[in-house]
Amino acid sequence: MTSMDVSQSTTLQYVHWFRHSAPYINAHRGKTFVIMFDGEAVLHANFQHIIHDIALLHSLGIRLILVYGARPQINQNLKASGLTTPFHHHRRVTTRESLSAVMNASGSIRLQIEALLSMGLANSPMYGARIDVVSGNLVTAKPYGIRDGVDFQLSGEVRSIDTDAIQRHLLSQNIILLGPTGYSTTGEVFNLLAEEVATKTAISLKADKLIFLGRSAGLIDEHGQLIREVLPHQLEEHLLQYQDANPDIFLHLHGAKTASLQGVHRVHLISYATDGAMLEELFTRDGSGTMITDAHYEEVRTANIQDVGGLINLLRPLEEEGILVYRSRERLENEIEQFAVIERDGTILACAALYPIPTAEGELRSAEIACVAVHPSYRKSNRGSQILHYLEEKAKALGIEQLFILTTRTAHWFIEQGFASASVDDLPNARQALYNYQRNSLVCIKTL
Repeated sequence: MTSMDVSQSTTLQYVHWFRHSAPYINAHRGKTFVIMFDGEAVLHANFQHIIHDIALLHSLGIRLILVYGARPQINQNLKASGLTTPFHHHRRVTTRESLSAVMNASGSIRLQIEALLSMGLANSPMYGARIDVVSGNLVTAKPYGIRDGVDFQLSGEVRSIDTDAIQRHLLSQNIILLGPTGYSTTGEVFNLLAEEVATKTAISLKADKLIFLGRSAGLIDEHGQLIREVLPHQLEEHLLQYQDANPDIFLHLHGAKTASLQGVHRVHLISYATDGAMLEELFTRDGSGTMITDAHYEEVRTANIQDVGGLINLLRPLEEEGILVYRSRERLENEIEQFAVIERDGTILACAALYPIPTAEGELRSAEIACVAVHPSYRKSNRGSQILHYLEEKAKALGIEQLFILTTRTAHWFIEQGFASASVDDLPNARQALYNYQRNSLVCIKTL
């Protein structure tokens, strides 16, 4: 094969890859990604390539929040000062004497990242890139306190994320940079787990992806092969495997599990040591690491008779609180086809029902959405929105023109989903006749 043939083959491979990456480019544009990398990644020779890839993602219209760790840099600062700090359950006990080492390491890395993102040399991947990086007091912290008899002193945990400020900066096409520190309402500085900062930020922002860049490419099976996709409920066995053997992977997995259970649909574990690993993971079908996703085993579907027992378990506590109207087993069996459910491993996590309303001549075709319920452990996820959207699409397919809901406690949530406040008089005549004035439910309406 001649050099010209080799060159042509390489060009064709590039064209083939670029064409096949187009759907992923379109899918990711405008989405929010939280990318976490630790202090070892910052020290690695490949880190400059990671910065170039981050700049590329930014240029493709992806909204980025970067979260960095600083453990090796903190350790180096402590050693230089002749100080040591113990760890308990993978969390550093931060004494007041050691806090300056934490702050110096965090500040130094922040400046380094900002400098790298400011590069614009000709003949470099950053040429022509104008990137504004924003950091600041965006993470509020609180003391981690005393755990197992250990006083963690100035080690803290995330109290809240200033999502409003972050969203404003993202809309202005800025990259957000967060470190392993947070600030209390009393003005104290706390040393935080960067993994926790990334996880809480992704959850608070309802991020589309949370990406952990670690030493390994992802999870490895017993045959030494990369596990490309994992379901959230399968992470427990891996957490036990890595708890003592590899604290870094353990913290990533713990963050991945927490984020997955609270509404972040895609969490990725990728190697920081492999050039282009992040691009390969995001823009190719097979990827380069491990993805944690619930997409394949949590789908909204129409309920069937086998779901009645699970529906009863989900609905009874809400009925006993007076939030929902009581439905007998017989009624649930008769109306089962009206229900949609999200089910995981035999447990109903969410449900809702669509009831067409008989309408008279001159009235819009209407339906009522009722019995919206989400399992208590998953109420901070978006499963309620997911099942509501499913029923709205079903209603459109049936030619329904407007939806009603009647609620005593969750009107604000429905308004957030696009419903508007209405009155009993707005209900179709057939539904007005059945309105329970003793419950005095609020009425909301949505035009399809």
